[in-house]
Amino acid sequence: MVRVQAVTAAGIVAGYAVDVVAGDPRRGHPVALFGTAAAALERRMWADSRARGAAYAGVCTGGAVAAGALAAAATRRRPLARFALTTAATWAVLGGTGLAREGDVMAGHLQEGELPAARARLGHLCGRDATELDEKGLARAATESIAENTSDAVVAPLVWGGIAGLPGLLGYRALNTLDAMVGHRCARYERFGWAAARADDVANLVPSRLSALAAAVAAPGVGGRSGAAVRAWRRDARQHPSPNAGPVEAAFAGALGVRLGGTNVYGGRSENRGTLGDGPSPSAADLGRSVRLSRLVGLVSLAVTAGVAAVRRH
Repeated sequence: MVRVQAVTAAGIVAGYAVDVVAGDPRRGHPVALFGTAAAALERRMWADSRARGAAYAGVCTGGAVAAGALAAAATRRRPLARFALTTAATWAVLGGTGLAREGDVMAGHLQEGELPAARARLGHLCGRDATELDEKGLARAATESIAENTSDAVVAPLVWGGIAGLPGLLGYRALNTLDAMVGHRCARYERFGWAAARADDVANLVPSRLSALAAAVAAPGVGGRSGAAVRAWRRDARQHPSPNAGPVEAAFAGALGVRLGGTNVYGGRSENRGTLGDGPSPSAADLGRSVRLSRLVGLVSLAVTAGVAAVRRH
């Protein structure tokens, strides 16, 4: 009989391949459907309370984990069904191809000097205020977003799929989606979204470090140096206010030979993220290189996490 671990690993690889080939569907994406359901539940459960927010995060994430656990139990002795479900779940939770496409579109706008179009498009990558950003500011914002989202939308789902199979894939994506929905530092979510935001931080501690390491390994593939990526990671990551975005963005900066970080504006609120890396501010060409680096980081992480999945029980 085919070992269930090998089937899970094969499903993760196949799901990654489906994302590369097909990307995200235009309508009816499973993550969007989950978000719609979570938003409806939020309207019923919201209160200016950490306890209520923790209960909300527990219900949403726990439901996703339970669905994955039931699917894993039901397919323990059915390798073809396990393979199909793992492939579908991996494809559903990954966002690497969509991220790369957005990066390529942004790079194209900047290369053509289409700043209004680039400012309008930046919202597809991050929530930064683009009104006053020039070409260099837009390129920096997009490059930083590519780095951070490579960890969140590619590496972290793979890590949790490798560790915990179907429950890990679905549970991580549910938690990360909740963080995007209610993890903001604003009056409505300061307390209600606290649990989701902190849990997401914990869930990304290992994936973000693997992302930074993979960026260092892949640096020669974009004309960079592995040593520079490691040096920027070790020296500059702590300057970033996020314990997880810091290592990834610093490693990308070092791998690309550019300088990231600085002051960003979100909804009228300024945030200083320190200086990450050495060299000039990124250009449109560097943004294109960051997309290629993102794809390479995904492949390195896939190799690692598929190997983990092949030896762990699920």
